[in-house]
Amino acid sequence: MVKMVVYGRGCFDQTQDILTPHRKADFPFIFIVDDIFKGNNALINRIPLSGTDKIVYASAADEPKTRQVDAIANSLKEAYGEVSGIIGIGGGSMLDLAKAVALMMTNPGSSADYQGWDLVKVPGAYHVGIPTLSGTGAEVSRTTVLTGPQRKLGMNSDYTPFDQIILDPELIKNAPKNQRFYTGMDCYIHCIESLTGTYLNTFSQSYGEKALELCEEVFLEKDVWDDDSDDKLMMASFHGGMSIAYSQVGVAHALSYGLSFLLGTKHGIGNCIVFDQLEEFYPEGVAKFKAMVKKHDIDIPKGICANLTDEQFEKMIDVALFLEPLWENALGKNWRDTITRKKLRAMYEKM
Repeated sequence: MVKMVVYGRGCFDQTQDILTPHRKADFPFIFIVDDIFKGNNALINRIPLSGTDKIVYASAADEPKTRQVDAIANSLKEAYGEVSGIIGIGGGSMLDLAKAVALMMTNPGSSADYQGWDLVKVPGAYHVGIPTLSGTGAEVSRTTVLTGPQRKLGMNSDYTPFDQIILDPELIKNAPKNQRFYTGMDCYIHCIESLTGTYLNTFSQSYGEKALELCEEVFLEKDVWDDDSDDKLMMASFHGGMSIAYSQVGVAHALSYGLSFLLGTKHGIGNCIVFDQLEEFYPEGVAKFKAMVKKHDIDIPKGICANLTDEQFEKMIDVALFLEPLWENALGKNWRDTITRKKLRAMYEKM
């Protein structure tokens, strides 16, 4: 679990006070920032740089890749030897990138070597997450999802979670409508998957139910998006991330990983594309999802698999089937009786 949490409007201004006790000699803090903020002085000028501290801009146009993580970590080790800490500022992709770079500052080899469960054996550099979008739960999850040469899979470990998160709802204000919806639905969908899964326990249920309640309030019940909506979505993301930390996601995430690996579909959009077709598995959750889509006038892409080759379908199916814990959570230990390659092909063809 994340060791320290600061929440509140304007708490981003506490960043310097939070970081200072963790500075090691002259080693810098590295701020990994979504390049959408490049030139946004209202945010960038508030980042407390000192000494050799550095901002590294990264694009969220594509989800984090193992080669990107390795390149950043290797360049930092060459330039500084070690760092005082890694601070991620952005949406889920930036937070995952920061977590992965922090781990690779202290672990040998490539980040691709650690895609899986509990393969990381050495604590990473001190790392802090500051979300500017809410929904993914990346700020509290024990994974950092990466696309590698063979698969899309997280570095799932007890060393992955941030040491500190700074949750300032002012930072998610005025997020683009579609982006806010897609990331918010990531939270909603993984709560549905957690709460209906075979891995469900009282810990994950308590967090998942609260996250689901908040998602339904802001996306179904409220008619105007306001500061209260941002506050509640940020807390839905936190609670949703905590829920899946002690359970697991399910069918939607397994299938969306295949889309992301082959087509580069962003995680939130991919989950929406998949979930839109999953009445068989989550009938009540999908019905409410469709109501949210209609209420917020969101366009869910269709036909993205229309022109794929047999080989491409097979690759997506390979990626989806590799995520065995997700299928077991969704359908139990005998999930292979239901989920065949033929069935997955038919499901992907609908998208």
